[in-house]
Amino acid sequence: MAFILTCPTIPANHAIPAEFTCDGTDRTPGLSWNNPPDGTKSFALILHDPDSPKGDFTHWLLADIPAQRRDLPPGLAGVEFGVSGTNSFGRLGYGGPCPPANDRPHRYIFDLYALDTPSLGINAGAKRQSIEMAMEGHVLSQASCVGVYARSDRAEAVTASS
Repeated sequence: MAFILTCPTIPANHAIPAEFTCDGTDRTPGLSWNNPPDGTKSFALILHDPDSPKGDFTHWLLADIPAQRRDLPPGLAGVEFGVSGTNSFGRLGYGGPCPPANDRPHRYIFDLYALDTPSLGINAGAKRQSIEMAMEGHVLSQASCVGVYARSDRAEAVTASS
């Protein structure tokens, strides 16, 4: 059976509800996964926006998620389930989708890595590059899900110009 990540609060390849973005309450969406490979001792999560005009923008870094976990509930307040890294907003933890106004919809990719080590040995606040380097040689499998989002300003601008 394949290692599968689902985003129950975000229909696959559909719009991310505003509550999980900077236009809403900017809370974390719920994630769940199953069938990690044998030998999985922890998980790491990277949420990123490859469509950002600033380059591949990192929204959430979470490492050392315990191997027994099979979900992250919506609305996580902090580091209940691992070590948070620093996102591209310069903050620890989650920073929801917030693409520029009047930009096309951006893809937000949730990548979950099954790792063969219980800890990456990183400190809270680590940057994405450090986490990816620490994962080298430890990734057993990767599962992903994707949502899309465009700022509500875009719809208002289109309506106003019509």
